[in-house]
Amino acid sequence: MIDILPRINELAQKARQERLTDAEKVERQVLREDYLREIRGQVESTVTSMKVIDPLGDDVTPDKVRMKKQAI
Repeated sequence: MIDILPRINELAQKARQERLTDAEKVERQVLREDYLREIRGQVESTVTSMKVIDPLGDDVTPDKVRMKKQAI
């Protein structure tokens, strides 16, 4: 689980119930950006670790994914 998620949810709940201060709005935006960066990293890691095999058993992994694997 992503560590910042509870704080994001806490701020979201507070925003629904009352107004957020300017500092809380900035914090919420920073946390959201960090969260998205973490999720994108997880997705990229998953995609670069995949291998695509066609019904004949041939490796048809896209070149872009192969290049990413080599860069890692």
